[in-house]
Amino acid sequence: MSYFSDLGLAEPILRALESKGYNDPTPIQRQAIPALMEGRDLLGIAQTGTGKTAAFSLPSLHRLAADPKPRKPASCRMLVLSPTRELAAQIADNMKSYAKNLNLGVECVFGGVPVGKQARRLVPGTDILVATPGRLLDLIDQRALTLGRVEIFVLDEADQMMDLGFIHALKRVANLLPKNRQSLFFSATMPKSIEDLGKQFIHNPVKVEVAPQSTTAERVEQYITFLNQGEKQALLTLRIRALLADKQLDRALVFTRTKHGADRVVRHLSSAGIDARAIHGNKSQAQRTAALEAFRQGSCPVLVATDIAARGIDVSGVSHVFNFELPNVPEQYVHRIGRTARAGAQGIAMSFCAPDEKPYLKDIEKLTRVKIDVMPLPEGFLADAAKLPAPSRKPEEAAQDARREERDARGRFGQRGGGQRDGGQRSGGGRSDGGRSGGGRGDQQAHGGRAQGRDGKPRDVSPRQERRDGERGPVRNPLHTDRAERPEGERDGQQRRFRPRGAPGVGQHRNKVRRAG
Repeated sequence: MSYFSDLGLAEPILRALESKGYNDPTPIQRQAIPALMEGRDLLGIAQTGTGKTAAFSLPSLHRLAADPKPRKPASCRMLVLSPTRELAAQIADNMKSYAKNLNLGVECVFGGVPVGKQARRLVPGTDILVATPGRLLDLIDQRALTLGRVEIFVLDEADQMMDLGFIHALKRVANLLPKNRQSLFFSATMPKSIEDLGKQFIHNPVKVEVAPQSTTAERVEQYITFLNQGEKQALLTLRIRALLADKQLDRALVFTRTKHGADRVVRHLSSAGIDARAIHGNKSQAQRTAALEAFRQGSCPVLVATDIAARGIDVSGVSHVFNFELPNVPEQYVHRIGRTARAGAQGIAMSFCAPDEKPYLKDIEKLTRVKIDVMPLPEGFLADAAKLPAPSRKPEEAAQDARREERDARGRFGQRGGGQRDGGQRSGGGRSDGGRSGGGRGDQQAHGGRAQGRDGKPRDVSPRQERRDGERGPVRNPLHTDRAERPEGERDGQQRRFRPRGAPGVGQHRNKVRRAG
């Protein structure tokens, strides 16, 4: 504890660090904490899992504790923005543990839960607020929170936060913050374009970079297997099953690009007897929390996730990371495999590459400056893959198949043409069940002048209707009559009379005669 005590951190913070077993600072902590203690803005770039949360939490807690102020309603003194719910909850938990001996309140707000309950917790105000951008703006719009008293503004995972999906919300939040504040940006990757954009929000920052940008963890063994897309699921199932049988796999993270792809992988693994859960944006917050907690405790050895879990989720004991699909953004690969080899442990990252994903692999190797070792398919792969059980279908998929079979039984839409439609007989391209069919009003002719009503029973036809139908002749459906077979000017069996443009009509002649008389 000599280094942390030499920095001059408050004694309650030192006791909290001692209880957590923190003895030696990480490189990012060693370089960032002194600058932050001086009140400087900071742009920190470090690999994920290197202790960025403690790097900005410890000096910030020290500053707030050294200058105690009464809490104001619906306000906070420190604001931490996080891109995902899980990361926000994790940051809040860590800060609570660091501040357990201090009289500082820590609140966490994010989407997926009722906003009213979170708004009520903010009524008396808090010292530290950890939030996701969307829910933060919801609370501001409901006047449940103001940002006028923020002294420290922290943006974690800045490259993702300032991506196109967050930049507009971030600009709005920045306009609501006071100009006189301390701003801290931390990220594992920081492309120059994003760094230039970040300079709009931080002023004269101290840049701390403890590792070459976008490099992967040195203790991670990386492998790539080339195969077709349809073979990926079988290979994943066989490899996880073999690793579990040999007790080489403690916890494994499987990354997919889509939410539905994650659910599909879980169904295949579950059918093979492998306990797996999915975590992605379509899951409720309760489901995501339960899945992550089961994975953290070890009761569920496999967690299938989209890139929502690639950032900042600190789960110890992740021995393997599987890239079921390569990310189309090469920086995401760095975050994915950074989930393993944490806290000095070793890790293995296995990636599956389909032919159309080779450009992604090229971008990843260019960014990380690492040539990934090729791992061939196991012997007898096709035979073992054929023995895997088929996954059970979800209830909604079974219902869709049942509806599809019912439609096929009634007849396909392309076969209805001029014939059968939903059990009704169509003739001549006309309308069944009381519509026009063949040469005239189908059911009316069939009943000898008696039309058929909606209830299927014949109804009386007035003499005027019979006379009009007789004069009009057979009714044609122009949609089912060849244009070449119709005489020019024919409409519904009658010969139309054409008159030159501007010629007077019948009504006009009558008006002239009336005026003349």
